[in-house]
Amino acid sequence: MLLRNSAAGKDAVHHPLFARFYARMSQSGEKWMGAYRAELLAGLSGRVIEVGAGNGLNFPHYPAAVSEVVAIEPERGLRQHAVRAALRCEVPVDVVPGAAEALPVKSEGFDAAVLSLVLCSVRDVPRALAELGRVLRPGGELRFFEHGRAWDSGAMAKVQRALDATVWPHLFGGCHVARDPVAALREAGFEPGPYRRFRLPEQGLPTPVSYCVLGTARRPAAD
Repeated sequence: MLLRNSAAGKDAVHHPLFARFYARMSQSGEKWMGAYRAELLAGLSGRVIEVGAGNGLNFPHYPAAVSEVVAIEPERGLRQHAVRAALRCEVPVDVVPGAAEALPVKSEGFDAAVLSLVLCSVRDVPRALAELGRVLRPGGELRFFEHGRAWDSGAMAKVQRALDATVWPHLFGGCHVARDPVAALREAGFEPGPYRRFRLPEQGLPTPVSYCVLGTARRPAAD
């Protein structure tokens, strides 16, 4: 099912400084992020593709009913961390280089797909979601856990747009804070299922990356 000779197999993203920062920061946050990862992946089964696997922090949370995970990660440093995490995982995980906009896998080969804090940094969101629609079987499920545009504060939304247009993507590995993941899924033809919005941290003053959404969507079944 993997296209090993695809051009997407090259390093499509290279942010070594951010990769080192993210690997350390994300590990320190697992004491409270782990519960959201477990919720994201609960009940999955069959073949799963995870796009933007980072350093593999989702891997321990895949349920035993998952027969295989193909984990796509474009950044070399994070991919090396993910390979080590895969070796410790009870579910088979194959970590593969590739870009979200050109997934190195065959069409309709997966029962489910996972997006976890990745749409913020994808260069071409519509193209990436079209690729997910291609590789999911008809009726396949998409699980997503993303941060994005503030929904309860016009002032914060303005700050997010200003950050996206200036320093934020340059400082944080291409991350954007003002995108709307649910709207992007709808525009790509996915059918959103249940989802919930929340802030992280749940208490205290919000930051530009506090506005999260976790839920499901489906590729429409074939006619």
